Amino acid sequence: MRLQLNGARAFRGDWSLEAEGAFGEGIHLVSGNVGSGKSTLAQMLAGLLSPSHGTIGREGIRSSMISLQFPEYHVTGSTVAEECRSWGLDPVPVLSELNLMEKQDRAPLMLSRGELKRLHLACVLAKNYDLLLLDEPFSSLDAREKERICGLISQRTSGITVLFTHEQTTFPRVDYLWEIQQGMLIERGELPGALHDWTHAPVLIKRLMASGKNLKNISPLDLQEATCRT
Repeated sequence: MRLQLNGARAFRGDWSLEAEGAFGEGIHLVSGNVGSGKSTLAQMLAGLLSPSHGTIGREGIRSSMISLQFPEYHVTGSTVAEECRSWGLDPVPVLSELNLMEKQDRAPLMLSRGELKRLHLACVLAKNYDLLLLDEPFSSLDAREKERICGLISQRTSGITVLFTHEQTTFPRVDYLWEIQQGMLIERGELPGALHDWTHAPVLIKRLMASGKNLKNISPLDLQEATCRT
């Protein structure tokens, strides 16, 4: 499977984004400042936006899903239970895991933003897609939920997963690192080697590398292991 960007460009007023490169199988992290174009790139890769110039080609990708930052955009069911069913899922195990069974007859938009985000991600991550695009999946989640979601993302062993975020504390295990700078998508490469060129690296990661710690990856367990290593 392969997602190929050939000089793909997007314009909005004086703002522009240019993307070149290929996303293969594995977990890719795309970082960048707020407003740098992460969501725009995610929507172009999903086919929701067409590039103004260039092309985006797909090879061997038969199924795809994009999870947008705001879960309200995805709601189609009139109740929480129906929302689960709209994804082809049995609501009982899903809502039991999320401690939302007592709210199964409520309208999804009556849930808190955090509850709705957890419900949405549970439905998305319960299914396998050749291409999974996650735009700011950690927004509205507390630290414990971030780690739980990271664990689920890390378990994806097939297909292409692209995570777009400006998160600075909690990450899944990542195979490839990208970032957006000055309107350009830059491929930093495969981890752990790419960490040395990561401009948007969180302070903790920068400090660990500066102290000579050998980081294998950037998941909470990897960072804990590197921090405790003598």
